[in-house]
Amino acid sequence: MFRSVMPAGCRVRTVAGTVAFSLVLSAGAFAQTGSSSSTPQSSSTPPTDAAPLQAPTSAVAPVGTPQSPVAVSRSRRRNSNRQARIARNIQDSYSHRYEVAGGGGYLRFRTGEYLQKSSEVNFFMTGVRQWSPRWGLVADVRGNYGTAKIPNLFSKNNVFRPNISEYNFTAGAQYRFIGTEKYSVAVAATGGVTLSKFGGDAKGLRSQDLGMWQDSNANPTFTVSVNFDYNVYNNVALRVQPTYVGTTFGSTLENNLGVNGGIVYRFGRQ
Repeated sequence: MFRSVMPAGCRVRTVAGTVAFSLVLSAGAFAQTGSSSSTPQSSSTPPTDAAPLQAPTSAVAPVGTPQSPVAVSRSRRRNSNRQARIARNIQDSYSHRYEVAGGGGYLRFRTGEYLQKSSEVNFFMTGVRQWSPRWGLVADVRGNYGTAKIPNLFSKNNVFRPNISEYNFTAGAQYRFIGTEKYSVAVAATGGVTLSKFGGDAKGLRSQDLGMWQDSNANPTFTVSVNFDYNVYNNVALRVQPTYVGTTFGSTLENNLGVNGGIVYRFGRQ
């Protein structure tokens, strides 16, 4: 019996072919596994590890943020102190028993029935006895000085600009209807008489000879004034006073308007 013996070279080639075939099979299986694992997921399913979307937060504080209790309490305390101070100043300003005022002013005055009005300068002195912060009794004295305008028709002895003067003595009531820390407004109405001197500069002529009113010692007069007082201190104020003066030198009422300005001093506690 004969046993065939494979040469050594043939055995080596056989083993090498077997190993190569095994490697080819292994590579194909690995490629199929990788392709199946890399298949993309459906777009309808979101990734589980994705962070949810969030709305951006604003860095600006919300409007109308309430103040802290400490700030509210401090603000209320300041406001309360301010109101108390204002009330004290008002009480101190208008609780005085007496008030005096004085100053000067300007008046448009008719010197005769057919003459033009003249501009006069004046002084005034006023005393008030306050019965309450609103009501008071007034005494008023005024002096007015000017020059009459005599036209050629009435002029005699070359008198064209004679000096004239009137003095008003009146009394009445005053009512203060506004009184604040800084200012007050009051209205005063008085009645009395006016003394006049129209012919003193007429060179021996009577005043009526030049077309002026006749000199008089007691012509009925009344006044209406509005007092605007600005408080510099609780007892000192500056006054502006628009005024109306009604005189009766002629057969009719003469309406004269003017404005005064001066200083007010208050004293004496009620």
